[in-house]
Amino acid sequence: MAEQQHEPAARPAPHGEAGAAGLAATVDRLSTEIRALWEDREARVVVELAEGVLVERLNCAPAEAAQQLRRLASDARMPLPELAADIINQAASDATAAAASEARAAEARAAQAAASGTGRTAGGAAGPRREGPALRLRTAEAAAILAGDDTQALARGLLDRALKPLGATAAAVWSAAPDGSLTLAGEAGFGPAEAARWRYVPPGLGTPAQQAITEDRTLWITESGDPPPPTIGGGSGSGDRGGGEGGTRAVVPAQGGGQRVGVLEVHWPGPHPALALQRQLDALAQLCTLSLSDHGPESDSPPGGTAAWLVGLLDGLLDSAALLRPLRDRDGRITDFRIEHTNERFTDPAGRPRDALTGLPLLEAYPLFAAEGGLFERIKRVHSTGAPYRSRSTVLRFPGGPAPPAVVAAVGLARFGDVVLLSWRLPEGDARLADLLGHAQRLSRIGAFEENLTTGEISWTEQLSAMYGLEPGADPVPLHQLSGHAHPDDTAAVSRFLRSVLHQRKESAITFRLRRADGVVRHLRVVAEPRCDASGLLVAVRGAYQDISPHRWTEVALAATRDRLAGVEQQAAERHRLARQLQRAIMPPEEHPVYGAGLRVAVRYRPAEEDQRVGGDWYDAVVLPDGRMLLTVGDIAGHGIAAATGMVVLRNALRGLAVTGAGPGRLLSWLNSVACCLPEQVTATVVCGLFDPAARTLHWANAGHVPPILVRRGKAEALTPPDGVLLGAVDSASYEESRHELRRHDILLVYTDGLIERRGSGIDQALGQLLTAAGRPVDDLEGYLDALLSCDIADTDDDTCLIAVQPT
Repeated sequence: MAEQQHEPAARPAPHGEAGAAGLAATVDRLSTEIRALWEDREARVVVELAEGVLVERLNCAPAEAAQQLRRLASDARMPLPELAADIINQAASDATAAAASEARAAEARAAQAAASGTGRTAGGAAGPRREGPALRLRTAEAAAILAGDDTQALARGLLDRALKPLGATAAAVWSAAPDGSLTLAGEAGFGPAEAARWRYVPPGLGTPAQQAITEDRTLWITESGDPPPPTIGGGSGSGDRGGGEGGTRAVVPAQGGGQRVGVLEVHWPGPHPALALQRQLDALAQLCTLSLSDHGPESDSPPGGTAAWLVGLLDGLLDSAALLRPLRDRDGRITDFRIEHTNERFTDPAGRPRDALTGLPLLEAYPLFAAEGGLFERIKRVHSTGAPYRSRSTVLRFPGGPAPPAVVAAVGLARFGDVVLLSWRLPEGDARLADLLGHAQRLSRIGAFEENLTTGEISWTEQLSAMYGLEPGADPVPLHQLSGHAHPDDTAAVSRFLRSVLHQRKESAITFRLRRADGVVRHLRVVAEPRCDASGLLVAVRGAYQDISPHRWTEVALAATRDRLAGVEQQAAERHRLARQLQRAIMPPEEHPVYGAGLRVAVRYRPAEEDQRVGGDWYDAVVLPDGRMLLTVGDIAGHGIAAATGMVVLRNALRGLAVTGAGPGRLLSWLNSVACCLPEQVTATVVCGLFDPAARTLHWANAGHVPPILVRRGKAEALTPPDGVLLGAVDSASYEESRHELRRHDILLVYTDGLIERRGSGIDQALGQLLTAAGRPVDDLEGYLDALLSCDIADTDDDTCLIAVQPT
């Protein structure tokens, strides 16, 4: 091969067109021979790897493995390199093998579709060689192995062996630096002029390769009539191959050692290739790491250590900083970082010395960094992508106590080779106080100012500019011009304020309405303090504004609400007064027992203490034309004038119905119809009884009311009420009747629930207390009722109506 390379130099120099043509023919022949030698060398690498697999599997000698491999290829009627690639794939089961299997299945489906006339093959134009995907990928792998650290040779090998059969025309291999910059490590198909233009890409340019590393994903870019993205061969008009419009690019990040070390960029002249290429491109990108790993920034570091220049850089920082080196498991995944070095300014918030932390795993030193979405995940992402991270408000928690407080710190992260630089700045001293003061000013809507009357310089805080509605950087408003920005109704007060501060040199304050240029009116309170020199000359004014608009608006709203409430309260008081008068007019208190129809009837009515609790309790005891006595006690649901008027309607209706001579059950059925027909439907409980003096019997019916109590010979018991629902519950209802004989000296107590109603306890307990009180000896009926009312069984302050009936 060396003789062939020197053969052109041994010939006489050509002259004229004939000599140039001969020289060109010689160069083409030598180039063809060199390419053939490289292809044979790559094929031999694949065959030798397959022979090594057979040596291990068959436990035989290398010569025997080589003979066995040739025999298998002959029997299978396959080229020796093709069979060797299949054997390697079966043994390796790596990403390359998976990509080859997927590509082979896709080609088989495309071939079947083409044969049936329903489809066409995918993956680009077919080349002169019809090698299978397994051989293409394995020869590309062999080219990467033979290229070593020559990334330019790697790019040519990938394009010639694996990408051209897929229709690609150009490929570029980029090396990524921790600062986000890129270096063109190798290219094929773009041309030397284009490669020279893109030898170095600074950080932040936004090329597709930088975007793929930052987003950690493969990008597919279709070049249309729009301006192409900035990248090599991106339609720059240089005339090199690979440029122009209408093509497609695949930009695949390459990962090595848990971080993105570079990018493989492939160009097709036509439309988007088949998506089945994705797995093959991932495998080819991984081959790039074989060369890129020898050119990374960590190559300047000593084995297992950190470069001296990086340690010096760290020690020169004014913030706390540490170098973190990844710790990996058997599968190469990062599980933690070791604190490899801390600078002299390093301060541990937990109070531990820096020497005690150096060498520790990060999560052992700061376990709270592992919280979901915390700093540990950020560090892993920076190490993986190489993109730096900066934040002025990162929440950190450091060891110390069962509930360590959160600290808001400024944090910076950057990757240098295989290590990550972590720095933080904790708020302390004046900086912390300034931050707290600024926070308090924002919450209190306060803006400060200082005006130098000698130089005319005015200093405003951002909050004050926002109050005035000024854009950032706009000129502040001098204090003597304040009247021109105030509401016309407040200008006189503002003038007195300025006269007090600027002329009388007194501290003063005022509240006024500010009219802003955008038409908004704000209520402000300003406090100003004059500053004088030793001779008493006014030289400056300091002060602060506070936006009290929300407070003023709240005061106005509260005043309006108070006025409305006062009116509502007055109306409610008038309604309750009328309800009380109506109730007292209809049911005047009975000071003495009523006698009639052989009965002595004593009544006690205790109204609610509060006027707004006026209820609908009522009673009635009237002798009917047939000589019987009507005894009723009722309770309208609700309170107020509506309950009082409902009580009037039902009481008078029952009196009118009773003259018909009907029994108590029929009377309640009719009264239920009356309640359902009222414009404002009411509900009520009622006990209705008719006492026959001749037979000394009481017939009675009950509409959901508390049961009457019969006291006989010093023993009180609640009568079992007959069935009946409360009035107004259903449109049509029937009521059963009960009959009881009333003997001489018996007492029948009929009452409303205000007598036994208690909060938080059942009615049975209160009824038991009433039965105990009712069984006591009776001297006179009125004193007996007064004693029952004084038992204080109820605690709801509701109306109470109590009737005692005793045969004479």
